[in-house]
Amino acid sequence: MMNRKVIVSLFVLLATTLVFAQAKKNSKVNFKAKTEKTPFVWEGANLYFLMTDRFNNGDKSNDINFNRNKITGKLRGFEGGDLKGIIQKIDEGYFTKLGINVIWFTPVVEQIHDGVDEGTGLSYGFHGYWTRDWTALDPNFGTKKDLAELVKKAHAKGIRIMLDGVINHTGPVTPVDTVWPEGWVRTGPKCQYNNFENTTACTLVANLPDVKTESKEEVALPPFLVEKWKAEGRYDKEVASLDAFFKRTGYPRTPKYYIIKWLTDYITEFGIDAYRADTVKHTDESVWADFKTQCDYSFAQWKKNNPTKVLDNNPFYTIAEVYNYNISNGKLFDFGDKKVNYYENGFTAMINFEFKSDAQKDYASLFSKYSVLLNGQLKGNSVLNYLSSHDDGGPFDAKRTKSIESATKLLLTPGISQVYYGDESARSLVVEGTQGDATLRSFMNWDAVNTNLETKKVLLHWQKLGQFRNNHPSVGAGVNAEISAKPLVCSRTFTKGKYSDTVVIGLDLATGKKEIPAGSAFKEGAKIRDAYSGKMGTVTNGKVVIDSEFDIVLLELKK
Repeated sequence: MMNRKVIVSLFVLLATTLVFAQAKKNSKVNFKAKTEKTPFVWEGANLYFLMTDRFNNGDKSNDINFNRNKITGKLRGFEGGDLKGIIQKIDEGYFTKLGINVIWFTPVVEQIHDGVDEGTGLSYGFHGYWTRDWTALDPNFGTKKDLAELVKKAHAKGIRIMLDGVINHTGPVTPVDTVWPEGWVRTGPKCQYNNFENTTACTLVANLPDVKTESKEEVALPPFLVEKWKAEGRYDKEVASLDAFFKRTGYPRTPKYYIIKWLTDYITEFGIDAYRADTVKHTDESVWADFKTQCDYSFAQWKKNNPTKVLDNNPFYTIAEVYNYNISNGKLFDFGDKKVNYYENGFTAMINFEFKSDAQKDYASLFSKYSVLLNGQLKGNSVLNYLSSHDDGGPFDAKRTKSIESATKLLLTPGISQVYYGDESARSLVVEGTQGDATLRSFMNWDAVNTNLETKKVLLHWQKLGQFRNNHPSVGAGVNAEISAKPLVCSRTFTKGKYSDTVVIGLDLATGKKEIPAGSAFKEGAKIRDAYSGKMGTVTNGKVVIDSEFDIVLLELKK
């Protein structure tokens, strides 16, 4: 007969074995579930672009700073939007309901303290593109604590954060905002835009100092910045950080490398996922290749320091604003005397200025063109499609009479979709009394979102299409194949490794009962769900019958 100690030991051994067996079994289940989860694919992202100051005011106590209380031109001053306002909408699930998986907001670094009149009335730097200090956040937008909370909460909902980076210029000179030293910036001539040199070695407009990004001359910190940092008690820390950066990289202390360092610090500190780079064609392309190198390094450092917070294995993403770049140009942008490939100089995607004109065409032409280009000469890269933006005076639907069509074309076309804040709620782009781009930058129309029935109808359409795009990488990153011309029915297929995704899209269909050919997209007998109406169907003789009140179907395999 076994003694008591032996029995206890055997019992413990048996229990431990069972626990390990169960753990192993659970780990297999979890692993399987993880591989079946819809992956995030940048090339098919659904991105929301908002102006930080114009979206939502989450903290009224920070509405006025640096005595910015002068009377401005209409919609040329700060309106109160901030990082806490964005956080509120993340918490409410506003972006999740829209199927948004990337949020891009205008720069939140410290702006010039005063304002200037560019001929449209006094303007403050509410838009974020008039930098005074790249290392600090402007108190009008919030604090670094706010930014950390925003990134954390967005990531918890599977939403990536893309910051907006400016390297080309500082903010304008004002009585209280001194010009940066001569080694840092040029104050003339004004750009003429007809060759490479007079697009890059020049100022965009009068009184917008242009950073000498091509300079090989080392420069010291501007005296005003030294004085500012000392007053804020962080001079020693900032200088030590700069010393470490230049020692690690071996870069000379030229203007562009200071700014690259300052911008990539936000990756290391907060774990942001991407940068949209401003005014890219106004600098030498090598600036952005160096920028991407340091973005990648900083992202790797953040992942190493925060292993439990890493969302996936996607690399850091960069999108270029090369004004007037068109997808039809392929990988090259033509300055007249020089062609530049920005895809080979630090960028994984480019903003596509051609989409709003392509959107005038029929769905079939639109889908086919973008599928062919993105899966052909641009394969491995992408474009960011938009229909309205903060500085494009010729939007697709300026009077907001085609909000339903806008959603259908933007969200169902291959490429990355950019929803400009208020596209989904028909926020007016015609504001009486404004001059220039101010009309595009009104405050978000939350009252209409909450109370107006027509606005809610438009919003619901954007939500349905956005969620479909978010759930299916094939919509934005897949290959389009036409199944039927009239009415239009097409499939999208995306494959990456062991993951594959196929959907069928039908547009301009009859309302009520309709028979949709599925081609080879789905197997015979497959159970199908229409993501637009929620109705179910079965593939029979290669067709699916859906009975709904809508003229659109978004077919997916039933899970």
